[in-house]
Amino acid sequence: MAIILYARKSVERENSISCETQLAYCKRMIRPEEQDEEIVIFTDNGFSGGDINRDGFQKMMKLVDQGKVKKVIVYKLDRISRSLSDFVQILQEFKAHKVEFVSSQESFDTSSPYGEMIVKLLMVFAEFERTSIINRVTQAYAHRSEMGFYMGGRRPYGFELVPAILHNIRTKKLQAIPAEAQQVHEIFALYAQESISLRRLLDALVAEGKQPLNGSSWTTAKLSALLKNPIYVKADSDVYDYYDQHGVQMITDVSMFTGKYGAQLYGRTKHDIDRADWSDMKLVLLTHAGIVNSDIWLKCQRKLEKNRQVGNSVSNLTSWLAGRVVCEKCGHTMTTIKGKRNRNGELRRYFHCTGKSHKKTCTGPRVTIYAEDLEGMIDTCIFEKLTDLGEIQHIPRTENLAEINELKLKIKAIEKAEKRLVEAMLEGGFNKELLALANQKATQFKQDRLALYERMEALKSADRQAHVTVNPAEYWKTAGYKCKKAVAMIMIHKIVIGEDGSTKVLWNL
Repeated sequence: MAIILYARKSVERENSISCETQLAYCKRMIRPEEQDEEIVIFTDNGFSGGDINRDGFQKMMKLVDQGKVKKVIVYKLDRISRSLSDFVQILQEFKAHKVEFVSSQESFDTSSPYGEMIVKLLMVFAEFERTSIINRVTQAYAHRSEMGFYMGGRRPYGFELVPAILHNIRTKKLQAIPAEAQQVHEIFALYAQESISLRRLLDALVAEGKQPLNGSSWTTAKLSALLKNPIYVKADSDVYDYYDQHGVQMITDVSMFTGKYGAQLYGRTKHDIDRADWSDMKLVLLTHAGIVNSDIWLKCQRKLEKNRQVGNSVSNLTSWLAGRVVCEKCGHTMTTIKGKRNRNGELRRYFHCTGKSHKKTCTGPRVTIYAEDLEGMIDTCIFEKLTDLGEIQHIPRTENLAEINELKLKIKAIEKAEKRLVEAMLEGGFNKELLALANQKATQFKQDRLALYERMEALKSADRQAHVTVNPAEYWKTAGYKCKKAVAMIMIHKIVIGEDGSTKVLWNL
C-alpha cells in the first residue's frame, strides 16, 4: 500500500506556489511510523482545478481504484479540484477504497473526527448544489415542453428533425420520412389485429423483410416502445380522453386535439404501461403531423395495457376453428392442446381427439394435426370462396369523423367549464345571487351539451345508414381471431379429420 503525494500548479496563475514546494509541505505530513512506506509522487503542472482530466490525477485515481493506495496527501484541498461536486465525488471514492486524505495547510485529515465532520458538511452542500441544478434543468425542460418544443433524445423512428421557428425561437421539429412513416403505419395496423402478439408482429416483419430502414433490426422491446409512443398518433378527442382518464396532466387545451398533430408524453415515468398512477406525467401536443389514426392507435394501447400477448394467449389455448373439427373414426370433437416449442420458442398447438383423451374410446389420427397448418389451409379455402362471392357486402361509411371529433371537443370543453363553475361556487360560498347565476349557467351548459350530443348521434346515424360495396375477400386477409371464428361458424358445417390425417371440409355455403 502506497502513500501518494499529489501537487498541481494552476495554468491561470503563473505566480502560484510551485509543485516542488507543495511536495515539500506534503512530505512533512508523513508520520514517523510511515517513513518506511512506499511513497509515490504525481504532479500536474499547468492545469486548472476545474478540470479533472489531468494525467497525474488520473494515474493516481487508477491506483486508488486498484486498491493500492493507503493515503493521499496534498498541499491544499483545491489542489484536487475547485469543483465542489467533483471534490465530494473524489472523497467518496477515497472512502470506498479506505484511502485517507490529508491537506497540509488546512489540518484536514479524513481519519480524524474533525475531518470526517468536514466531509459530511461538504457532501450536504454538494447535494444541495446537485438538487438546485436538477430543479433548474427540470423547470426549463418542462417550460419548453409545455410550449410544444420537441425535447430531443433519440430520433423517433419514422421522423427526421428539421429547422423550425416556434414562439420566435429557433428550434427543430419532427417531420415524417415517407418510407419509414409507411412502415410505422403498417406496424400499428398489424398489431391492432386481435390475433397478433408482439412476437407474431416481429415474426411477420422479419418474414416480409420489413426491417428498419435505418440499418438496425426489430425486437419485441423496440416494437413495444414504438407502439406506446403518442408521437405517432393523430391526437383527437378520444386520445385526450384516454390520457385524461388515466390521470395524466393535460398541458395542451382540449380544443387543440383536432386529429392532426402528434403528442409528447413526459415526466418521471416507467416504460411499463401498466403503472397505476400516471399523475406525474404530462401530455402536450407538438407541431408535427401524426402518422396513425387514433382508432388504430387506441386499439394498440388497450392491447398493451392488458400486459399479455393476446394472439399467443388465444392461439395457445384454442383455435378459431374450435367446435368445427371432428375425428372421422369416432365422431368426437377435436380440441387444441399445447405441444413442444418450435425453433422460435413458441408452443405449437395441435388438434387432439376428445374420444381418445376423455372417452378412451378412440385412438385418434395416426399423424399430428398441427393447428397452424389446418388453419392455414382453411384460411385459403375461405378466401377462395369469398373471392367467388364478389362485391356484395357492405360496411358503414365514416365520412363525418372530423365533425364528430369537433363535437366531442366542444362537449369536453363544456364539461371542464362545468367543473370550474362548481369549484367557483365552493370557493365563493352559497349566497342567493351566486346560486341563481350558477343555476342559470348550469342549465345553459346542459342544453348546449344535449344539443351537441343530438347532432353527434345524427351524424353517426347517417354514417350507419350510408353504405358502400366492398370485397369481403380483401377484409378476410386482415381479419382478427373473433372475425375468423364468426365467419367459420357461418360457412363451415364441420371439418373431418381421417385416421391418416386426411381432411374433408363440409360447407354450409
